[in-house]
Order: sequence, then C-alpha cells, then structure tokens
Amino acid sequence: MNTKKLIGAALAVLMPVAATAQVTLTSETTSPGSTPHYIDTTLAAALDSAGVATVQITEGATLTNTVQAIAEGQLDMGPAPLILPFLLENGAGPYRGIGKEKGAELAKNLQVIFFHAGSWQIFAHYNSSPIPNIRDLSGLRIWNGPPRGAALTSGRAAIQLLSGLKDGEGYEGVQTPWPDVVSTITGGAVDAWTSPDGLPSGRQIQIAAAGGITIYDMPSDLYNSELGQKIVAAPGHAPVSIPVEKYRAAYEGNDVTVVTDDETFDTYATAFGQVVRSDMDEQLVYDIVTTYLAAQERFETGAPFGPNLNLTFGDLNGKNQGACGAVKIKMHPGAIRAYEAAGHSVADCLKP
Repeated sequence: MNTKKLIGAALAVLMPVAATAQVTLTSETTSPGSTPHYIDTTLAAALDSAGVATVQITEGATLTNTVQAIAEGQLDMGPAPLILPFLLENGAGPYRGIGKEKGAELAKNLQVIFFHAGSWQIFAHYNSSPIPNIRDLSGLRIWNGPPRGAALTSGRAAIQLLSGLKDGEGYEGVQTPWPDVVSTITGGAVDAWTSPDGLPSGRQIQIAAAGGITIYDMPSDLYNSELGQKIVAAPGHAPVSIPVEKYRAAYEGNDVTVVTDDETFDTYATAFGQVVRSDMDEQLVYDIVTTYLAAQERFETGAPFGPNLNLTFGDLNGKNQGACGAVKIKMHPGAIRAYEAAGHSVADCLKP
C-alpha cells in the first residue's frame, strides 16, 4: 500500500486540544511495522502536539527515491540509510545514472537532524522448510531486499558473508517493494529471507503468524573475518552485539526461534539519519529537534521495539552514529543548536 496520510488531521480527532500547527511539511517513510515508519509517525505526532508542524507522510516508499526527492527539494524530510547520501555524493549504485558531478551537488543539499540505528540484518527461514546449513545457500530463492537501495546492498552482503555467493551467481535473489515483503514470504515464493529489522520486528512477527520461523545472526567466525569486518565497517553500517537472551525475550509468545553460536546476537546495523534540506529554516529545524529531544519517553514507550531503536538523545560523536568516516554527511545548524541547548555535545566532524 502506498497511501498519503495526513498525520496532523488524524491526530486532531485523538487530541482535540493540540495546538494549531504552524507549518505543513512533506515526508516519506517505509511500510507500517518498520522502525523508520514508527519513528516518522511518532515524530509527526510529537510535532503536531507541540504545534510545531503538521507532517504529510507517504508510506511504503523506497528510501533511495526519498533521499533524492529531498535533495531535489520535492520533499521536506525523511529517513535516510546513511549509505544513500554516500552513494549519491559519488554517483554510484542506484544513483549511477545521475553521475558523480550532479550527485555531489545534490548531496550537498542533505543534512541530518538526528540519527538512529534501530534495524539490523537477520537471516531467517520457515521451520517447515529447514536449511541444514546456512553457510550453504546454493540453489535457493532468497528475498534480499527491495528492488534497489541500501537494504538490498546490505541483504546481498549478508548472503555473501554467510555463503560466499553473489546474487544471481549460486542463488536467486528475489526483490519486492517493502509493502509486499510479508505476502511474498508467507506465500511461499522464497526459501529464506534476509532483512534489516528492529527488536522485536513487527514484520517477522507477521511472517511467523503463518508458521514458525528461525532467525540467525552472523556466525562469530564469519562476523570477525576480514570480509565480515569489512561489511560491518562499510558506509551505512555499524556493529551490533545483543545478548541472545534479550533477543529471545523480545519474541516471547511468538513462534520465533533465535539461533546464535555464542551468547550474543552479532550482526551489523543499518545506520540512519533523519534528513532535511540544508536550506530548511534554522529556527524550524531547532523547533523540530527540540520537540524530538523532549519526546524521548514517547519514542521509547510507544512500541515494543522503542527501547531498542538506538535513537540519539544524548551526545553525538559521529562514529557511533555511522558518520564521520566514509560517510561525511553533516548536521543541520538548527539541529546542532537544539542538541547543544539541551546540554549535549556534538562532534566537530558533524558540523558544517
């Protein structure tokens, strides 16, 4: 589903005492149940309640297109896997057709207002169709992402790390838009899947409702290998290690089995930034980020995965956010001012 949703209007029914929004902003996000969707809709609700802005959100978007639309001035803000500004700047990957010169110019229009890394790569299959060895995936059909973008790049990297195979060379990668992921998997079109998901993942719970599933991390020897560490350090990624009992507890009551080779669930996160155009009004950005920082409890308690979103409500050193390395995206001055006004430090490498 790809519907236009006027968040402010909907919330007016639920919160009649909310102040009248000062401006209307446009945004895109991923499908319901995903971490970006939750963050974007929660932010929109907080901004509406504070009278800062009404946000019109289009759901089910491919974020590759969203990032380009923001850079071109067609949208006001949205979630960006940090690999996408990197690829845009270099005219690479899904932006190859734009070219490096134009891509670099467009990338200058993007700045971050806050960061998060609330989704990390998993591999899974139905228990009714077991895979004896996840290091041998030859001949299988595997859903590994949407038709293009950061999630597809990360998904392909996961299968290459697990099995040494490349998409189309040893296994058949299957891609569908985000709104079709669950129906594709539950309909039996693939043998397994890999995707970036929060904890717990609404998507994986929906999939498990059709039959028990098993979720795997990246085995320790592969994770710590030269290739594994190269993938972990790749633009747009960040390392993640979660106690396996915490991971299992998050899915308690659902038919989900979690398999690791040690006491931690080791994988890599998809580093995100909430991006706006660099020419957005500084006071407006300050008000948006001030509202965001004040809404920490709302973000962390509004969904089961809220506490695991790794949203930035404190100091920013850049490295932990997946920036200040190959990814050189900067923060908007209004956002920096809001963080510092709240008593948080912002690394120099994040400042324009």
